[in-house]
Order: sequence, then C-alpha cells, then structure tokens
Amino acid sequence: MKRDSRLSSVLHALLHMAEHDGPMTSEAIGQCLGANPVVVRRTMGFLREAGIVSSGRGHAGGWRITRDLSVVTLQQLHEALGEPAIFAIGNRSENPSCLVEQSVNAALETAFAEAEALLLDRFAHVTLADLAADFSRRYAEIHNQKD
Repeated sequence: MKRDSRLSSVLHALLHMAEHDGPMTSEAIGQCLGANPVVVRRTMGFLREAGIVSSGRGHAGGWRITRDLSVVTLQQLHEALGEPAIFAIGNRSENPSCLVEQSVNAALETAFAEAEALLLDRFAHVTLADLAADFSRRYAEIHNQKD
C-alpha cells in the first residue's frame, strides 16, 4: 500500500519557501521536491484555501507563505490536506458478524485511535518555526564542520 507523503512534501516545500526571498513558482518547488509542477499546484491549493499560502500570476508570481511560521502547526497542515489517514493499516471487514473479527477489530481500533490521538496531539505542538530552526541548526553544523 502506498503511503501518503503529502504532509512531508508540504513541509519540505514550505521550508524551502521560508528560506527563499520572494515567491517560488510551482516549477521551482517541483524541482526541490522532485515532483511535477501540476502536483505542486494541486497540493498548494489546499494550503491556499486554508490561508497558509497565497499565489500570484505573472512574471513576479509564485507561491508565498502568508502566515507566521510560529503559528502554523503540523496539525493545521494535516487538516488543510484533508486529514489523510494516519496509518496505512486497518481493520478487516470481510465478515462483520464474525465474533473473532469483532474482537480483533475492537482491539485494533482502540490501539489505532490512541496512537492517532497521540500523534495528532504532537502535530499540534510542532510549528513550521520549529522545523525551520532545526534545519538552520543542522545547516550550521555541516557548514561549521567544513571550516
């Protein structure tokens, strides 16, 4: 089963945008991600609807972050993307009247719900500013090693 990597891709794109002076085109973001510009536009459209980015047309056009990085959380981005499934695994539902299936599904459902709640709570406490600071720290460490 293919994993939904849109949140990771959006975070990647937004950090590139945060480091870039001025707007970034879908083509430039696509190059950073190794993605088709059409996919970039479609995905960034979700963020535009959520008020996180804006887009402009023409020679000086492109995508811009419109909110302060310190207030944009991973949870908000996850929600903007339509709250894709957190886990690629799920319950079997071939025979809902089967008591064994019911028992297994009840146990798994509880575990999935608890794990998802924990992850979403963590998402609520991590901001783009946190990720940008981590990137800056890592960048500085690499460049200080070369000196």
